[in-house]
Amino acid sequence: MKKYSKLIIAAIVALIFIGTFVFLWQKSQPKEVVYNEFTPKLDSIQKTTIITGKIEPRNEVNIKPQISGIISELLKEPGDYVNAGDVIAKVKVIPDMAQLSSAEMRVRLAEINLKQAQTDFEREQNLFNQKLVSADEFDKVKMSLSQAKHEKIAAQDALEVVRDGVSKSNAKASSTLIRSTISGVILDIPVKVGNSVILSNTFNDGTTIATVANMNDLIFRGNIDETEVGQLVNGMNMKITIGALQDLKFDAALEYVSPKAVESNGTNQFEIKAAVKLSEGGKIRAGYSANAEIVLAKADKVLTVPESAIEFSGDSTFVYVIKGAGKNKTYDRTYVETGLSDGVNIEIKKGVTTKDKVRGPEIIADDKEK
Repeated sequence: MKKYSKLIIAAIVALIFIGTFVFLWQKSQPKEVVYNEFTPKLDSIQKTTIITGKIEPRNEVNIKPQISGIISELLKEPGDYVNAGDVIAKVKVIPDMAQLSSAEMRVRLAEINLKQAQTDFEREQNLFNQKLVSADEFDKVKMSLSQAKHEKIAAQDALEVVRDGVSKSNAKASSTLIRSTISGVILDIPVKVGNSVILSNTFNDGTTIATVANMNDLIFRGNIDETEVGQLVNGMNMKITIGALQDLKFDAALEYVSPKAVESNGTNQFEIKAAVKLSEGGKIRAGYSANAEIVLAKADKVLTVPESAIEFSGDSTFVYVIKGAGKNKTYDRTYVETGLSDGVNIEIKKGVTTKDKVRGPEIIADDKEK
């Protein structure tokens, strides 16, 4: 029994040794290199670029007051549609004390002058009735009375404007009523009842009461890299995608390319604007982030191969044309003239035909197992 046990152990050791040797020998053998193979085919290629930007109204107007004061009432809310001339808010005037005092003094002087003009007129009228003064002198006194009356009215209007922001004679054109200057949708009302507001003048921009825009006339605004801006032409069609609206897509037409670049993240960018073509019933809000796809170049029905099959050597390009089959397969390095590329496929203008087969990149082990 012991003799047989030793033989069995020896046989097992021998098998392990032989198996290890065979495994290491197989590992040391050079692996067969296998390549992807492609047949040139007729296809269409287009080079596109994606621009990130926003959807904005073409005209966005800030409504500002014509008088300083305090917001006493807001008649509209963001999202409301207004016509030009509609009242958005009312302002309560807080008069300037120096101006108020001056206006009150003007009224008092006008009253004194009117009283004196009335006395002079009555006296002159008695003399005129007695034919003691000429008609010319009487007309002068009568005119002075008329001027004094108008001065009193003007002084009173000026006082009401300073004190209340509106006079009885121009109530319809009151500067205390803040009206929209255009027809459109109210995008924002940044003030509240009780907020102080100031009018726009040479020293400040004034307080914005509301922002109004025509939401039926929208544009896409974005920036494009300097390496691609030279291929843009006004009128080019663009595909706009708004990701926040379940990838809503619509067309736009390029209408503006900035003549001057701005630096952004270390690169020169040019601003572009495109007129958005809204579909009927489409409702888009201002400020949505969007992507614009522009076709910079296009080639239809041209010979193409995957760009991974191209070997770039300086300014020249080559492919490896497959000759033979099986173990006799060879690869003939062939010069080709290339054209447009979309980053995946590339146009072949000269060098191969649809009857040829070209070598692609090497198939790695993982690919073989798949």
